[in-house]
Parts: sequence; structure tokens; C-alpha cells
Amino acid sequence: MSETSAVPVAPPRIKRAQQIALTLLMISGVVNYLDRGTLAVANASIRADLGLSLSQMGVLLSAFSWSYALCQLPIGALADRIGPRRLLGLGLIVWSLAQAAGGLVSTFGWFILARIALGIGEAPQFPSAARVVGNWFPLRARGTPTGIFNSASPLGTALAPLLLSILVVSFHWRWAFIATGAVGLAVAVVWFILYRDPVRAQLSADECRYLDADAQEVVTQSNVTFADWRSLFQHGTTWGMLIGFFGSVYLNWVYLTWLPGYLTAERHMTLMRTGVAASVPFFCGFLGALSAGWLSDLVARKSRSTVIARRNAVVICMLGMVVFTIPGALAQSNIVALACISVVIFLANAASACSWALATAAAPQSRIASLGAIQNFGGFIGGALAPVLTGVIAQKWSFVPALLTAAVIAFVGAMAYLLLVNKPIPEHEPGAANVPLPA
Repeated sequence: MSETSAVPVAPPRIKRAQQIALTLLMISGVVNYLDRGTLAVANASIRADLGLSLSQMGVLLSAFSWSYALCQLPIGALADRIGPRRLLGLGLIVWSLAQAAGGLVSTFGWFILARIALGIGEAPQFPSAARVVGNWFPLRARGTPTGIFNSASPLGTALAPLLLSILVVSFHWRWAFIATGAVGLAVAVVWFILYRDPVRAQLSADECRYLDADAQEVVTQSNVTFADWRSLFQHGTTWGMLIGFFGSVYLNWVYLTWLPGYLTAERHMTLMRTGVAASVPFFCGFLGALSAGWLSDLVARKSRSTVIARRNAVVICMLGMVVFTIPGALAQSNIVALACISVVIFLANAASACSWALATAAAPQSRIASLGAIQNFGGFIGGALAPVLTGVIAQKWSFVPALLTAAVIAFVGAMAYLLLVNKPIPEHEPGAANVPLPA
């Protein structure tokens, strides 16, 4: 098949598996981000109830991201090795129990432990989703499904202020944590019942040809070794994606964790008004992820290099994030500020969707989740630092220098993608040792 040829039509059984997989990834992704966003929505109520300062809240907001980021490194290899069905299903159970526990804590220390457990449980979501797309979609058709599963993050974030503000105001902030934890456990049951990882031996010849379209090399099974995983760090592509996603996620997480608090503290909105205002930018982010996935597939099919096409899309989106963050921080009008923030979050989620699509193009077929998780590790080191530094800077000065700092960091990330991500990583490394990962 040529570089510019159309992707073949999926056989009926593959099509059904794709639809089930994407539906479940969307649902679990929305729940994932509802759980992450609960703390941000209930920010003011929790600070008042537990007597926390802005700096302490910044530490609490970042606790999730540290454990989430550190778990990315082993989680990616596990997703490649044991498959997303078992890994994501177990993750759903762990994170839902941790989320419910957040509604029962009474001290700052116990709350931090609950958020750390939440980060561990949620770590498999996106590496597993990347592995699902790599398993069920051919190379040049992975942008659209990647955009779909990525769109769950802004959709969940957009729904969080609308749904959870009602629970916080009408009942208590604790019920927001308990209710979303219960929903996650129900989703875990549905995931185990409906989703299956593909078994190549059970696929027909037509189904295998469809999945292998445009593949540089066909991999019938994924038995990732430690040497295979470690060898990814020998490539500039890996480092460019790791550093670049740091910048992208840092800026995105400033808004994700602090937007409701920013609107109430800096722009003096009420909690109910903040719930509506904070949801609008993330609905824009939902549209950004969906449109970016489709457009990146269109460009990739017409490009000589899928990696370069998807990389350029990431860079353009990130530079747009930088440009619109500056007037968003400086504008006196709340309407102008929200409009700029909406554009930034549209582009941030477009960049995220394109970054995960880039991982499926740049990685060897056997290590898609591994490379995606390494990129995500870099991103969520940025995600862990963002709420802490934002809280410290906002407390000492204001939110304006905090937002401008985030814009500079995102610009550096864009340059890392542009300068270091230039070609795909080969499947086989000459002379690599065959040291298996622990079972």
C-alpha cells in the first residue's frame, strides 16, 4: 500500500471490536478525569473544611501526578506484555477505591495518601488505550481513535464542574468523591465483561491483512524484554517526546488543577458560576481532541512520513497554546480571558491527541504502550510540578506570572518535539540483550 492510499475498510468482526473498545475507553476516560477533577472542583470547600493554605492545596493537587508519573515507566511495558484488558480493569478497581477513600479522610496526610493511590490506579488508562488502538487499528488509521479516547479527558473535565458542583453545594464535598468512586467500580465490571484483547491465531486472513496495512514489520506477539524497553532511551525521538510532553502537560495541568480556584480567587466568581465558566473551555478541549485525531489521520495519509506529519501537528498546537496563554493571563475582562483559555485548552487537547497518535507511529509495534508511557511519564512530571509551582507563585505574587511561566515551559517543550523527533524507532536493535521483564 502506498503512502497516500486509503485505509481499507475494517472487516465486520474487527469493526465491532473497535466500536466496543472505543466506547469503553471513552467511558472509563471520562470517569478517570471526573475523579481527577473532583479535588479541583471542591478546592475552596476542602481548603475551608481542612484549613489548608494555597501552597498546601498545591501539594495536594500534585500528589496524584507524582505517583501517576512514576508508575508510567513500568505500566507501559506491562500493557505491552500482559495486555490492556487485565491491566486497565485492575487499574479501574484500584483508582475507584482510592477515589472513594478521598471522601472519607479527615487530615491532610491521609488525603495525600488517597491521592497517591488514585495516581497509581489511574496510571494504566492511557498506555492501555494506546495499546488497544495499536492492536485493533492499522498504522495510518490510528489518529481518529486516538483522538476519540483522548477526548474523554477534556469531556470528563468539562462535566466535573457541572456535575460535581451540584454535589458539593447540595450535599457535601465528600459525597462527590464517594459517588464517583462507586461509578468507577461499575465501569470496571462492564470492562471485564465486554472487552477482549485480540488473539492473532483466531483472526482470519482478511482481518490480519487489515490490521497489518502499512505496517513496516508484522509482530504476531508482544514479549517485551527489559533490554527492548531500555533501548527506547537510546533514541532522540524518545527524549523529544518525553521533554516535549512535559511542556504540553505542564501548561494544560495549570488549567486542569487550578482553573476553578483561579476563577474564584483571582477573578472573584461564585462557586456555581465558576462551575459553568470552568466547563466551557474543557468542552472546547473535547472538540480539539476529536478534530485533531481526524485531521492528523488525513495529513498522515498524504505525507511521506507519518512521524513527521504527526510531530508537526503537535508543535503547531503547542505554539498556539503559548500565544493564547499570554492575553488570557493579562486580560482584565473575564470574558476575554475565558475565550483565550478556551482556545488554549482546545489546542492543548489537540496536542495531546496528536502526541499519543505520534507514539503509535514512532514506536515499534511491540512497544507502543511502552513509548507512549515514557512520553506520558515526562508529561506528568510536568503535571506534578504545575499545581505546586502555580500555587507557590500565585501565593507570593499572583496567577499572572504563574501562567506566563507555564507558557515559557510549553514553548521549550514544542522545541523539543521539533528538534528531536525526526524518525520512527526500529523494531529490532542490533546486539540487544534478551533480559525478560519480571512476570
